[in-house]
Amino acid sequence: MRLRLMMTSLFVCTAGLLISPPVSAQGLCVNSAVNYATGDGATSIVAADLDGDGDVDLAVANYGNGKVSVLRNNGNGAFTAAADHTTGNNPSSVAASDLDRDGYVDLVVANYKDSNIAVLKNNGPPTWTFAAVVTYPVGASPLSVSAANLDGDLHPDLAVARSHLDSISVLRNHGDGTFEPAINYSAGSDPRSVYAADLDKDGDADLVVTHGNGSSVSVLRNNSDGTFGTSIGYTVGDVPVSVQSADLDGDDDADLAVANLYGDNIAVLRNNGDGSFAAATFYAVGLRPADILAVDLDGDGDQDLVTANSGSNAISVLRNNGNGTFQTASSFPAGTSPSSIHAADLNKSGGADLAVANYASDNVSVLLNCTEVATDVKAPEEPRNTESIQISNNQPNPFNSSTQIRLTLPKYSYVRVVVYDVLGRVVALLADGEMEPGETGLVWDGRDSRGSTVCSGVYFCRLSTGGYSVTRKLVLLK
Repeated sequence: MRLRLMMTSLFVCTAGLLISPPVSAQGLCVNSAVNYATGDGATSIVAADLDGDGDVDLAVANYGNGKVSVLRNNGNGAFTAAADHTTGNNPSSVAASDLDRDGYVDLVVANYKDSNIAVLKNNGPPTWTFAAVVTYPVGASPLSVSAANLDGDLHPDLAVARSHLDSISVLRNHGDGTFEPAINYSAGSDPRSVYAADLDKDGDADLVVTHGNGSSVSVLRNNSDGTFGTSIGYTVGDVPVSVQSADLDGDDDADLAVANLYGDNIAVLRNNGDGSFAAATFYAVGLRPADILAVDLDGDGDQDLVTANSGSNAISVLRNNGNGTFQTASSFPAGTSPSSIHAADLNKSGGADLAVANYASDNVSVLLNCTEVATDVKAPEEPRNTESIQISNNQPNPFNSSTQIRLTLPKYSYVRVVVYDVLGRVVALLADGEMEPGETGLVWDGRDSRGSTVCSGVYFCRLSTGGYSVTRKLVLLK
């Protein structure tokens, strides 16, 4: 089988590299793709700092040769030749996370033919190589793996979608990067991908799963202890193969975006605020979208959507109108049969760049973002009916080590302040509870919720209180 049509992926910080002429569409400027060779059948890609130098590197699962290719960033968005690491037979998905909390990013791979997942721990300095693979059985046909803290102990656990067993597997982390035996949950027919996000705002990560032989996704809510309830289905379209969760409409809830492989479209499902979802809205993209990504490409604070279109050798970008509706898709060329896509600031320009795994051309396409992203950020208009609430811009901005936002409250108020990255993922929680009246200073030290230093780039700080929210753009420069 020609794979990425059966595959999906999950993902995990990065001026001035001048390449071929840029392509512009609907206000976006994207440099033409630069391609880097990988192994046979590049089917899944993840971007993370794998060598501790503050630049975002790339790791690619190659379905055809049983290896993961690691491409190190030269610091400007160009990459070294791939170094290959054997993982197992038919690796279908790769994720990156600091599994053993040693400060170094590890890799985890789903091996489709071997019915297991493989963990490659990062040896750290001075070699920045990976230790021998350790495998864990999960059952037949694992297609997708996601790393997230599922049981609240701050250690990344694993969730795996298994297509032939109509279930997902959850493997809890012992705390040292080794894992308990898999616990299986019924998830509906033919799970193709799994994504972890806090859908009901109760502080723990829930799971959403796509079903490749039907037209639905399933949501499994976390019982707050890393176990999961009965799946709840939502109709999305023809052969959904990839799902991403992000706040698409600016209401501080995690919405869903789904790539429908045979529908040549995507489905957007808005969160009702309680972890249930409204009926899907559909948007046309290119032929055979195999993967979907939510990312702020134009630097306006809203999450745009990008798909890897395996049938049209291109990616589609849909700009957010600011309210969770999207403009007509723009197309940008990639390689042959794009199967997986990820975004990060690859060249330290402050914007989100794109990296695409191309299954049939055995390579990665890097598309650097040349859209102007302002670092001199103006304060947004303050919300209405907040005469006595004052919220400052963060100072300094840009910043190097830490930055502060000051707010003044007229009375006791529940306040939630969250830092997000350009992918809409939670980076740090600065406040979540009652605050006294008066002035308060909130400091972000450039670290994530696990205490790890994040990479240079653009982040967004959202403050929610009293039924409204306001967002500030934070620019971290090192």
